[in-house]
Amino acid sequence: MSNTSRVGEIHRKTKETDIRLSLKLDGLGTTSIRTGVSFMDHMLTLFGVHGFFDLDIEGGGDIEVDDHHTVEDLGICLGQAFKSALGDLSSICRYGFSAIPMDEALAQVTVDISNRPYLYFDAPIKDQKVGTFDTALAKEFLRALALHAGLTLHVTVAHGDNTHHIIEAVFKALGRALGQAVSPEPRSKGPLSSKGSL
Repeated sequence: MSNTSRVGEIHRKTKETDIRLSLKLDGLGTTSIRTGVSFMDHMLTLFGVHGFFDLDIEGGGDIEVDDHHTVEDLGICLGQAFKSALGDLSSICRYGFSAIPMDEALAQVTVDISNRPYLYFDAPIKDQKVGTFDTALAKEFLRALALHAGLTLHVTVAHGDNTHHIIEAVFKALGRALGQAVSPEPRSKGPLSSKGSL
């Protein structure tokens, strides 16, 4: 059944994390994000702004261990919120693509809201850390998002030297591509598939 409000609200509480997330697909890019992982707060803000998603996230996890559990669970929660907000996937464009430059870096994100989770990730991330953030967690976030939102997600960075620029370009492109993919397609009366379902 379709979610006419196109809003997803998720509360995930485990022994490692406690995260509340609200996502509005038809938003203005208004964000309020407080996770305890400052770099992810910045990336998710960029994602919301460039996808025109209203995003409210509060909570965090055992960052005294490291950021892994928090970042992965943010991907899980955001994916579940997309799944909830999209309902039965009726009347959406389904596909999205964006290529975003960030100075010397160029990131390309292609997405299919297919209900067939898959992540292809090809990004030359040279530095293990940006500030205190473990850059390998960017891929873990994207994997969790794709799995729980049901996305076929391809992320390619054609070139780039500065790791912050590379990851920032990826998140901006992700926002733009998903913004396209969730856009209403009034000519489609159900899920956009020759099979009649996704």
